[in-house]
Amino acid sequence: MTGSRPALALSRQVAVALGYDAARDRAPRILASGRGKTAEEIRRIARRHGVMVREDGDLAELLGRVPPFEEIPPRLYPVVAELLVFVYRMSRLASAPKS
Repeated sequence: MTGSRPALALSRQVAVALGYDAARDRAPRILASGRGKTAEEIRRIARRHGVMVREDGDLAELLGRVPPFEEIPPRLYPVVAELLVFVYRMSRLASAPKS
């Protein structure tokens, strides 16, 4: 995501990576999604690259229905906004000076 990191929503069987490019996108889009072994691979790659991960089975299932590279539909904006707030807060905590 431009200005922030990509985000990943997970359930035990589903992984969905989201991204947003402010210069190109009107809304976040699905970068990758998969079930089973594909979800495990997405999860592994995301963690290796420091992508913020949120375990949210309901959100992962909803986002998993959106085709890859498509923008999320407006009906999912509220739940994705919650994910982005989580990513923003976790990023701020991770970059806060240690005292």
